Amino acid sequence: MSLFDSTYEKWLSDQVEGETNRRRRELLHQGLGHGTVAFLRAIWFPVFGNLDHLYPEYEVRDFNNGYRYLDLAYMPGSAKGCIEIHGFRSHARNIEASRFKDLCMKQALLVLDDWLFLPVAYLSIRDDPGVCKQLVLSFAGKLLSTDAPAKLSWAEAETIRFARRIMRPFDSCELATHLRRTERHTRSILLELIRKKHLVVASGKQRYRTFQLAGVEQPRQLSDQ
Repeated sequence: MSLFDSTYEKWLSDQVEGETNRRRRELLHQGLGHGTVAFLRAIWFPVFGNLDHLYPEYEVRDFNNGYRYLDLAYMPGSAKGCIEIHGFRSHARNIEASRFKDLCMKQALLVLDDWLFLPVAYLSIRDDPGVCKQLVLSFAGKLLSTDAPAKLSWAEAETIRFARRIMRPFDSCELATHLRRTERHTRSILLELIRKKHLVVASGKQRYRTFQLAGVEQPRQLSDQ
């Protein structure tokens, strides 16, 4: 059994066991759609190495007090993100008008309720996995970048948000451009955040070259054999 398969089975089993909502529990028992599993296997898991903070078939209410289910809800902390996997058949040119209207309404309701919405076409998972991986990195980074630790200066807090948003090692020049500060000033901010254990050095020994969030594992390719 591959690392993904064992992680996926435990994750889905935990979701079922911890669910008290009968409707969602029944959906989970039926198993996830092919597109959702393909997305997790080919895109999400190779990037993050885990399925943390993801909730499949997540139930939300609409304006008419009805129920809608999200393919995947991503909710780290108080953030709310929705990932919807769109199959080619359901979005071809001959899609039924009522189905198209319902999909648009679902997205509108989520946006109005402060969800960050990420639609992913199944064909993109198959044909453009690299692009999809960059999309989910930005998606997750945006959801993780809203809050910064207390008792930081503005520049320090914005540096933490910047690091969360790009979700990769960065150098002082990039940060200086973002903060509109000199590189010398920027390096002093970085060194202070290292001292406070919010950042760590990603590369460089005698002279630090790149930096990243402390305790955040960087995206990597995992063997799925």
